[in-house]
Amino acid sequence: MKRISPLLCFVLPLILSMQVSARVVPESFSEIVKLRAKTVVNISTTQIVAEPLPVIPGIPLPEGRQRFKRHSLGSGFIIDPEGYILTNYHVVDRAEDIRVTLWDETEYKATVVGKDEKTDIALLKITPKGPLPVAPLGDSDTLEVGDWVLAIGNPFGLGHTVTAGIVSAKGRILGAGPYDDFIQTDAAINPGNSGGPLFNLDAEVVGINTAIFSPSGANIGIGFAIPINIAKEILPSLKEKGYVERGWLGVTVQKVTPEIAKTFGLPEPKGALVADITEDSPAEKAGIQRGDIIVEYNGQKISDIHELPRLVASTPIGSEVTIKVFRDGQYRDLKVVIEKLREGIATPEQFIEKLIGIKVKTLHPAIAEQYGIRDGGAVVIVDVIIGSPADKTNLRKGDIIVEVNRKRVTSVEELASLLKELQKGDTVLFLLKRSTGYLYMSLTLE
Repeated sequence: MKRISPLLCFVLPLILSMQVSARVVPESFSEIVKLRAKTVVNISTTQIVAEPLPVIPGIPLPEGRQRFKRHSLGSGFIIDPEGYILTNYHVVDRAEDIRVTLWDETEYKATVVGKDEKTDIALLKITPKGPLPVAPLGDSDTLEVGDWVLAIGNPFGLGHTVTAGIVSAKGRILGAGPYDDFIQTDAAINPGNSGGPLFNLDAEVVGINTAIFSPSGANIGIGFAIPINIAKEILPSLKEKGYVERGWLGVTVQKVTPEIAKTFGLPEPKGALVADITEDSPAEKAGIQRGDIIVEYNGQKISDIHELPRLVASTPIGSEVTIKVFRDGQYRDLKVVIEKLREGIATPEQFIEKLIGIKVKTLHPAIAEQYGIRDGGAVVIVDVIIGSPADKTNLRKGDIIVEVNRKRVTSVEELASLLKELQKGDTVLFLLKRSTGYLYMSLTLE
């Protein structure tokens, strides 16, 4: 056997590293900035809000509270020469006045053409004096982890700024909405960048910059963008109707863990376990049962529970689809006619809030790991309703729910499923991560 000299052992990896770097690291992003900077706009909004007052149980708030204006800044980008602009829903939510400033400092009053809270996307319209430069929309599905991306926005209202980084991960679930599918990037996304574009090296928009993860509030290299393909799916509906019409199946699902897969006899831990079925829903009419594991939707395999809601939502109303389920050790194909999503049906989040008085979101495993939870996701409490069972038990905003009644929970859906098994008077034992330590806390259902 030939031995490699110590010198070659050192030099060879270095040469290979230099070759890889030469292929993928761009010398400059200036050409992309020159091409697309003029497509990025500043969005300033004004809201009329009531003077904030402390809430004291049993004492009504006084009438005629002083009202004042609150201003906020965000970004957006032009997708049509006639003045259509994409941004985040939360940038323009409840705004009474929206102003768009272009690269040449020209300011226009904007109107909201359509908005969708569930995906945090909004479509605005201004009436420009002439055709505007457009940011072409790319294909976010072709993004790979490790690809270079560029964020252009208006952080802190300072004017156009540019940050670069790579795609750190795809398919991140933050608990922001039922159709989470974020691109994670280490390109700095600062306050004011919300709604701005994330470009690939072909100068195409592949994402809408939306949020950062940061315990301190400052950028630590974990930013998130909505894949542009999600926006492309709903754009026609936003433009024509002002809202998004979605398909509805009528099931509550939970993650298929290795333990669940073994218990049900499923070969691998994939799919979505049906924990509950809405009465008179498409799922019930098609014969889907509690305990079924949905492994395929209209020919597309379901690897994770979060894939199913997005597929159902994007299905045209009235379409017949084939759903493959795993039941009693066998695979079965069921025909389901997808109906329009009914408003007012309680989501898992709403059920939990009504039952014990906490507002919750799913914490993605990658985010949970930042808090020292290294065996999967968890559920974070984002608010506690005053006077609720949770409030009386001293559950707090920021607490992370890791277990319920000695059972591990990794998502809001799993938490809701466990709580639905309980009755009035039953005790719920929570294992919480609070600050740097763990503690148990019990709550009695009222």
